[in-house]
Amino acid sequence: MEIVDKALAGRSLGKKPSPSGPVLGIFAKEPLAGRVKTRLCPALSPGEAARLYRVSLDETVAAMSGPAWTPVVFFEGSEDFFRSAFPGLSLVPQGSGDLGERMERALGGLLGDGWEAAALIGSDSPDLPPALVEEAFEALAGADLVTVPSRDGGYVLVGESRHHPGLFREIPWSTAEVLRATRRRAGRLGATYREVGAWEDVDDLVSLRRLLERSPGCATARWARSSLADRL
Repeated sequence: MEIVDKALAGRSLGKKPSPSGPVLGIFAKEPLAGRVKTRLCPALSPGEAARLYRVSLDETVAAMSGPAWTPVVFFEGSEDFFRSAFPGLSLVPQGSGDLGERMERALGGLLGDGWEAAALIGSDSPDLPPALVEEAFEALAGADLVTVPSRDGGYVLVGESRHHPGLFREIPWSTAEVLRATRRRAGRLGATYREVGAWEDVDDLVSLRRLLERSPGCATARWARSSLADRL
């Protein structure tokens, strides 16, 4: 996988949209076998996990490209892949650092460009309702910070209307303490904080099965039923 130098972070590739209204950053990885959805293995092969991730990524980008906000893809991996997969969308390299450093840089860059509000999601919640994202942006009209909590103790969306650079520092990423730690950090920073609804990432076989029950008609669920029936 291509390593993007930290100095490139924030460099927009392709057409850069003019800041107006809210902006939604989508964190995405190139769907390479053995590099994505690894918690689904060995129930799935690395190749199957990568194909599932690709379907989920495509569905996420399609669902989140409506008129209510401007989408920007923050990518990790090959620029050529993302240019081919999502022509016409603004692409920004995530750059180096841990998840917190990359998210802090992404939100700070978007708000620094002049967007009135900015939020980030991943590509692991393919059935995340756009209405829930819209509700989060509405919450930012009266708050500095918003999250959509997830079942695993983290969140599926985080957004800001006013940037707080320390928000993502010293957070125990990939644990059940992420949301609680974020609440505490927001309080220490004096940020007005809201939580909106709740949703779930697809990280393992159990959460994939819940996706099939919750949203059987979504593209990711349909692909999983047709390609992974013997595992589900």
